[in-house]
Amino acid sequence: MSQQSSNSASNNPPYSSTHTIKKLGFFASIASLSYVFWIVGGMELIERVAFYGVKTVAGLYATDPVSKGGLGVTMTDFGTILMAWALVQAFVPVFIGGLSDRIGYKETIALSTVTKIAAYLLMAFFPTYWGFMVGAIVLALGTGIFKPGIQGTLVKSTTPQNSTMAWGMFYQMVNIGGWVGPLIAAQLRILDWQNVFYACAAIISLNFFMLLLYKEPGKAERVKNQEKLAKSGAPTKSLWRESIHEFKQAHLIYYTIIFSGFWFMFMALFDVLPVHIRDWIDTTAIVASLFGENGTDSVAWRSALGMNADGLSILPEGIMNLNFGMIMLTCFLFAALAQRLGTMNSLVIGTFLCSAALFIIGGVNAAWFLVLAIFTFSVGEMLASPTSYKLIGNIAPDDKKAMYLGFKDLPLGIGWVAESYIGPMLYDKYAAKETLAKAMLSDTYQQSTAALSAIPQGEYFTHLVSISGQSSQEMTALLYQQNNIGVVWFVMGAIGIASAFGLVIYSRWIISARSSLSSEQKSLVD
Repeated sequence: MSQQSSNSASNNPPYSSTHTIKKLGFFASIASLSYVFWIVGGMELIERVAFYGVKTVAGLYATDPVSKGGLGVTMTDFGTILMAWALVQAFVPVFIGGLSDRIGYKETIALSTVTKIAAYLLMAFFPTYWGFMVGAIVLALGTGIFKPGIQGTLVKSTTPQNSTMAWGMFYQMVNIGGWVGPLIAAQLRILDWQNVFYACAAIISLNFFMLLLYKEPGKAERVKNQEKLAKSGAPTKSLWRESIHEFKQAHLIYYTIIFSGFWFMFMALFDVLPVHIRDWIDTTAIVASLFGENGTDSVAWRSALGMNADGLSILPEGIMNLNFGMIMLTCFLFAALAQRLGTMNSLVIGTFLCSAALFIIGGVNAAWFLVLAIFTFSVGEMLASPTSYKLIGNIAPDDKKAMYLGFKDLPLGIGWVAESYIGPMLYDKYAAKETLAKAMLSDTYQQSTAALSAIPQGEYFTHLVSISGQSSQEMTALLYQQNNIGVVWFVMGAIGIASAFGLVIYSRWIISARSSLSSEQKSLVD
């Protein structure tokens, strides 16, 4: 039994080895990554192209009026879909992550691919609230099955010497997929929303080809251990019981509670910000700075930046792509920085930076300040998010890597489930342009309840502009000035700050635990 397992009842964090780790240089770390690592990185990239092709524009699709091909629902209704999505996607790996360790990573990756294809087709065939709800749940199930097998493979195909770089490069591939997916969605949704879902079903099917090139590391040893266990006649442990037993360790419980705040704040950016950009940010200022007042006729630039067909403004998913693009280009640099900073320092600094970005979003609605906020958030994300994977992966016993990487999704699940309802609900109540437009129609223009109910959801602002005699830009500015739009982002940012301070306390606890270790053991938590 590994040292992690023997420390299960202890209040001190476990350590898997007593050997000093020799840290590799930047290029040596990249060169040491194995063939298997690059294959699973490619599968993750493909999966993320399809996933973010839908996820980034989900709020826009849900709140677009039916007349434009959307679902025509409120942000609160969208939050209900998100909450179901988050519950399934975050907690499935926690309880079945160990399934990958037992039946094989390749098998669970194949199963997840079939499930995700079905999800995208459900969204395409049933363009209704409940159709999208069911499709989102099935997509979440497929994603939850996919991640433990992929990440378990990554852990088994790396070493302590290159694990930081491996997670950084892996995260870079995630963001290459995240950058490509929304750009595809931006062009396809201009034609028809359903095209987005058909395209994503086709894209994820490419992973069947990648599976032909995939070879599971440690498979022979796993099969041998299973055969040995079968011959011994010993009863097989219940996966969920074994997962609960492993999770009941102080360092895992404390980390889960504290880092849930990070994920609450983090997911708000992706669940709420696209709608905030559509409602309140005039991106023509960015286009004018780059190309002049007349925009650009270049198809290449319109595609790369996620612009409208007229080339005068950037779509919300195009702005969000600044996050993916920056990480895609620079994550390996910040992986090296994170390795120098150490695990806990990276988590704390990254969380503070992400929180600061949300305060910028809440405080200023100028387009270039939004760009600054997204860049700040991206730096924080690159320091904190991959490092959280590394922390859990390194403390896991060798035969339970996928199970522990399932535990990694617990703080994500808690934070995302809470945010998925609270974030859209707060935005709907205090900041949604449709909500504020409806209130102005009632209060200022004395529209009756019957008249308001006759206006389709998603078209209140359009109706307000038509009867006010003002332009949409003028009315947007008026609504922004009359309402405290930023309060939603201040709440989200404050939760992130609280999480960062919690991580400071957690890191001091770990440092205290390290004081009783040998110098060789201490090197493993840096």
